[in-house]
Amino acid sequence: MAEYNTIRTAATGTRAAQIDEGLRAHMNKVYGTMSVGMLLTALAAWALSGLAVSDVPTPYQIGAEKWLTSLGQTLYLSPLKWVVMFAPLAFVFGFSAMVNKMSAATAQLVFYAFATVMGISLSSIFLIYTSTSIGQVFLITSIAFAGLSLYGYTTKKDLSAMGTFLIMGVIGLLVAMVVNIFLQSAAITFAVSILGVLIFAGLTAYDTQKIKTTYVQYAQSGDSEWLGKAAIMGALNLYLDFINMFMFLLQLFGNRQ
Repeated sequence: MAEYNTIRTAATGTRAAQIDEGLRAHMNKVYGTMSVGMLLTALAAWALSGLAVSDVPTPYQIGAEKWLTSLGQTLYLSPLKWVVMFAPLAFVFGFSAMVNKMSAATAQLVFYAFATVMGISLSSIFLIYTSTSIGQVFLITSIAFAGLSLYGYTTKKDLSAMGTFLIMGVIGLLVAMVVNIFLQSAAITFAVSILGVLIFAGLTAYDTQKIKTTYVQYAQSGDSEWLGKAAIMGALNLYLDFINMFMFLLQLFGNRQ
């Protein structure tokens, strides 16, 4: 009996080690996919903002010796601006609904396409804020995100109870932002920005722990295709947490041109 228990303990330890190794690979894929998406977003935003602004005078001046090109006028002044603004949201809903029908490779390509579309939507920040403040806020967001994600990965506290509360907070933020489109209240904008930072900070820790626990729960199934798609959805969730935290911090601390 003692020999049997020893063998069983050794087998359990070996399986646990395999799960730990698989978890590290899974998290590396999540962060790697997210990082590529962030790079695509930054490149798309920067490239498009460069094409939208010119030093050649046009009817639409946006700053000292800065004018909108015909492309900039089309993107930011025509009804197309609403398409550019809401395209990422439509992308997220469509992706979430269709991901189970996709292969992991297709899901990854769709995520990268979404990240590029998000960059197009965010390109206007380069026209509103100085490049220095964008860089500074990005650095602050990166440090905060790394700390929060590390906390979510390492903490023994169950963060699942936060999920419903945080999602309700996101819905409340969306409602307040839509209402403020018509009210144009500086006080509401400030309050929404502060709450947005806090909510997406919490979601960063929550989503990181959820990615970890989901992998541990389903690792024994051996379904590599499902785990591959789970990694991409995890990358999408963390990507959205980062982008939203960055945007709310930029509204609070960004220096306008």
